[in-house]
Amino acid sequence: MGKLVASLFVSLDGVIEAPETWHFPYFDDRMGEVIGEAVASTGAFVLGRRTFEEWAAYWPGQDSGQSPLADVINGTPKYVVSTTLGHPSWALSTVLRGVEEVAALKQENGRDLAVSGSGTLVRSLLDEAVLDELRLMIHPLVVGRGGRLFEGEGRGAPLELVESETFPTGVLSLTYRPKERA
Repeated sequence: MGKLVASLFVSLDGVIEAPETWHFPYFDDRMGEVIGEAVASTGAFVLGRRTFEEWAAYWPGQDSGQSPLADVINGTPKYVVSTTLGHPSWALSTVLRGVEEVAALKQENGRDLAVSGSGTLVRSLLDEAVLDELRLMIHPLVVGRGGRLFEGEGRGAPLELVESETFPTGVLSLTYRPKERA
């Protein structure tokens, strides 16, 4: 059984929305290595509907000459968790109807499953104790507005810091694992 690992770019004020508008000034070679290693070890991607639609609009039109990740992302199975999406046309894409199906997929798959972005899905996976690891790249800026990773109601989840690294740009790469709930 593989792990279910969520990775997100986060600002100091907790914003995860639209990282393409604030993340790239902090991207450096070390961050690229960490992201590349994570993507290369992924057996499948698990995405929420909005993130899936963003990826499906971008990645199929890319090739390895434009982005070294294009072949990996396009050639890796993708599972979109959605109750509203029909049959996606992007190759190797499957719709899952809920967190229960993600838990079942995790039992079947021998490699790690990666959740990228998809804040609503990440919160649900934490609430249902399905997520095995939460990797956050905390960027040294305050965005000021936008969707945050933890907003609204939730069960809460105690986490344990298991790894940390500071990149030369000041980004903190933090890896957490859920602790048992009391």
